[in-house]
Amino acid sequence: MRVDLHLHSTASDGSLSPAALVQSAVAGGLDVIALTDHDTVGGLAEAASAAAGCIHVIPGIEISTNQATSEIHILGYFIDPGSAPMRDHETTAVARRRERMVDIIDALRPSGIDVNITEVVEAAGNARIMARPHLARVLVQRGYANNVTDAFDRWIGNGSVAFRPVNLVSPELAIQIIHAASGMAVWAHPDITRFRADARRFADAGLDGVECFRPRCSADESLELERTAVGLGLLRTGGSDWHGPWSGRLGTFALGREEIGAFLERGGI
Repeated sequence: MRVDLHLHSTASDGSLSPAALVQSAVAGGLDVIALTDHDTVGGLAEAASAAAGCIHVIPGIEISTNQATSEIHILGYFIDPGSAPMRDHETTAVARRRERMVDIIDALRPSGIDVNITEVVEAAGNARIMARPHLARVLVQRGYANNVTDAFDRWIGNGSVAFRPVNLVSPELAIQIIHAASGMAVWAHPDITRFRADARRFADAGLDGVECFRPRCSADESLELERTAVGLGLLRTGGSDWHGPWSGRLGTFALGREEIGAFLERGGI
């Protein structure tokens, strides 16, 4: 069994439609995937339809949260996408992510970068949620960055000159929203320093698991995440956080039951 528990589609800021993402996952030799678009469940129905009979798709979401000036993402797995908590969260997220995008664009102007919200809306296309990769594509098109990675590194990534967090919910409230939608809450790509400070507090708030395995995590950090997760009684998960070709070939990164068996068992897989 080959599993990737962190994928994005054009419902948020990925490059492939949910159906095309499923097809690419099958071509990449994956058996189980989770669609975890940012703050939206809008792609789940299309993904489930495309997956019928060929791959298992776990319904998921990645909720953006705020803690002081930091942004922390909480993944929800096996959620009920039609539940009131999910619908309410998505409605709020659509409006607040647009407000955030305007703030980021304003923060770029002192650096001589002149783009507008209309360009970002066009780059987002049919996406329900507006996100930084949409702006990154505009920055590349306008010659302000060499590629999406460069746009994040220089201008809009965490800690960069124009970074602004999404003004949504706290990590604790995100955990509650996911549980209210019958899901499991997992801390996505935790910063190791923040993880050391907050892992126990989030576990006490009901966190179910930690994303311990991912392509851009060092072996030492992954081991520390695992050990702490086990010590706190949390599940271990992992995923590629795949958004598009710049993330590599879908299916290159995969996990097996030996790494995430407890998570799969709890989800009935």
